[in-house]
Amino acid sequence: MNFSGKTYTFIAALAVFIGLPLLFYALGEAPRRSILKESFSLITLLAVSLMVGQFFLARSNATLLNLFKPPQIQKVHKYIAYSAVGVIFLHPVLIVLPRYFEGGVKPWDAFLTMITTFDSLGILLGLFAWGAMLVLGVTAYFRKKLIPHFSARYRGWRYFHGGLAVAFIIAALWHAIELGRHTDIAMSAFFVILTLIGFALLAKLYWGAMPKKPHTPPISEGATT
Repeated sequence: MNFSGKTYTFIAALAVFIGLPLLFYALGEAPRRSILKESFSLITLLAVSLMVGQFFLARSNATLLNLFKPPQIQKVHKYIAYSAVGVIFLHPVLIVLPRYFEGGVKPWDAFLTMITTFDSLGILLGLFAWGAMLVLGVTAYFRKKLIPHFSARYRGWRYFHGGLAVAFIIAALWHAIELGRHTDIAMSAFFVILTLIGFALLAKLYWGAMPKKPHTPPISEGATT
């Protein structure tokens, strides 16, 4: 069976952004909990991985542009982003939800304690990441209405969107590494390396989009004013 370049790219993306996180999870030594808790951990883990993968959809990824049309890439970007944002949006609720089926602290009390624990760097990073992600999702949804308010219009929007995405990913990964049960050294190194490559692609896109200064020919020595 002959596979096309698109098929290979699709398989590679699944392997890197879904397969590898699942493999690191399976090989990790974190104690397993209930099926419900582990399921919530897995979907959150994959949501973060897919958000990191969004940087690889940048137009500076020449390989992707040679295989797919920009509207196709943009459609995939939207579907993945809104799905991942939805999962991460519910992340604080998913953490305390299993307490409905356990004794001890009530879910609402646990939730209030969690979001008001300001002496924990991990919690603060999580709150910042959650807020940045919310702004990211809302502004992306209303992009067409917001673009006229930016000085450079679409270019300004792109810089704002990309910068906010970078801030969100940095805070979210730091939060996951600080507090995550499954972000051991191997998992953390995987996400950090993947994120740095994604940031490089985004930087390449923005660097290439910067307006070039017009070339001014040198004035010859014999020229007069």
